Amino acid sequence: MVATGHRTMEVGSGRRPSAPGSSSLAYQFSRAQAAIMPSQSAYIVAARRTAIGRVGGLHKSRRIEELCAPLVTVALQDSGLEPARIDELIVGNATQGGNPARLIALAAGLPETTPAASIDRQCGSGLDAILAAARAIKLGDAHAVVAGGAEAISMAPWRVAKPRSLQQLPRFLGYEPGAGEERDVPAHVESAEVLAARLGIGRAEQDAYALRSLLKAEQAREHKRFVGEIAPLRANPEEARDQSSVAPDFKDLAQLAPYMAPDGTLTPGNTSSLHDGAAVSVVVSHDVWSSLGKPRGLRLVAHAARGVAPDEEASAPIEAMRNLKARFKGYKDSDIGHIEMSESSAAQAIAVIRALELDEELVNPDGGALARGHPFGAAGSVLVTRLFTRMARGESKGRSLGLATMGVAGGMGLAALFEAV
Repeated sequence: MVATGHRTMEVGSGRRPSAPGSSSLAYQFSRAQAAIMPSQSAYIVAARRTAIGRVGGLHKSRRIEELCAPLVTVALQDSGLEPARIDELIVGNATQGGNPARLIALAAGLPETTPAASIDRQCGSGLDAILAAARAIKLGDAHAVVAGGAEAISMAPWRVAKPRSLQQLPRFLGYEPGAGEERDVPAHVESAEVLAARLGIGRAEQDAYALRSLLKAEQAREHKRFVGEIAPLRANPEEARDQSSVAPDFKDLAQLAPYMAPDGTLTPGNTSSLHDGAAVSVVVSHDVWSSLGKPRGLRLVAHAARGVAPDEEASAPIEAMRNLKARFKGYKDSDIGHIEMSESSAAQAIAVIRALELDEELVNPDGGALARGHPFGAAGSVLVTRLFTRMARGESKGRSLGLATMGVAGGMGLAALFEAV
């Protein structure tokens, strides 16, 4: 029993708290808790990315802090916030080890008192970092956070497996789960082959989708749709365009050998490959957004994650999207004007579009990872930057909502719904 003034309440009795206006201890505590931890919306007021470069290519000599810190500086300039106003830096990364976010924070000139955290959810790391920033803001733990992902695979530490016996030599391992463990085919390729066979998605259909992605990226570059999105790290043209988005013709794609010969359908042409790159967003509370003059941006509406069996990895985005729809029923498909989806393979992209009955015209309108490459831990934050460009910098076509969704190595899916504000 707990005494509360003139009343007594049984702790753990299962009774409902008294109605508002009573002196119930439970009610008083809930009001005090709400005052301490206000829930509020999180807004993205700036989003930038680097050009995406092939491993050993554009960013071959850049350490992770050299790749990402200039991006943080540019994003803060876009937002109008001083570094001292940032409560935390959160960076997704899957290959560096340690806490690269702290290196990036210091290199970007954030105060030494600013905490920094790194997140590793494999290729979902960058999106997860942005969602973590939004959760901190919703709980009142922060008012302004820089969040995103960075992947400097060209400079990442090598992974070496310990020999099983003194007679064996060490073995180099790949960065993706299962890679290098005496297998020549990446796990996501095996999973996508199973999905393609089950749904009857043939080689020609996959190659045609890959070609469309490449052509969309080429058209977007020609129309300068990435201007303002890509922050060149040096003043030269190469730094302002993605290194891999050069469209081959259909015959070139058809001549590539499949990973799983002789009957496989997935090839280097219709799957994405690991690349270097970074993307960051500035996420703020409603109060900060208002103090900045309510600039155009994105408001996080809802998000969902879902796990599947590891060998069903390719279907994970489908389950994540279904989970999002089940949890948040306040929107119609007709409200969605933009969908950014990480294309680990054309087979996966086709399967997601079919299963969810998506309008392919809305999916990756400026090309996806098949065209620009897959910067692993930064891939999800690139999707958010793309949504920001289309919805905050560009035209929303009368539809206020945008989706980012992706499969994650190891059998997970992420999905996030944003509103243009």
